[in-house]
Amino acid sequence: MTFYHNYNLIIVTCISIAITQLIKVINHLIVYKKINFMRFVETGGMPSSHSSSSSTLATLVAMRSGISSVSFAIILFFALFIMYEAAGVRRAAGDQAKILNDIVDNLVYTHKPVNDKKLKELIGHTPTEVIMGCILGIIIACAFYR
Repeated sequence: MTFYHNYNLIIVTCISIAITQLIKVINHLIVYKKINFMRFVETGGMPSSHSSSSSTLATLVAMRSGISSVSFAIILFFALFIMYEAAGVRRAAGDQAKILNDIVDNLVYTHKPVNDKKLKELIGHTPTEVIMGCILGIIIACAFYR
């Protein structure tokens, strides 16, 4: 296997991330009627770039090495783990941030001294966002497969 062979896997996986993040910018434009380029670098939202990139890489490895290869088994394990974490732990952290932000807002409203710095709430994904990211990643891998 040549360096270019692996290099291409990395490039296509990065393209997957870029496409997914661009879709988030477009989704924000459609929903809120204004462009927010920060969505290109922010986590969370539809579709999951974690799922997209990990499923792109897993699909490319499967197509190149076969589904019975050790390489595919390793990447599949990590891809599924990444997707589980995106919809599990990271989503729970976002839910907790929302609750803490509500508490801070309530304390500010009652004029009690409090640090009013907002926590980032959109850090995880819903199961739908993860599944859509996974599907998008497989489509991108198939589109760029050489």
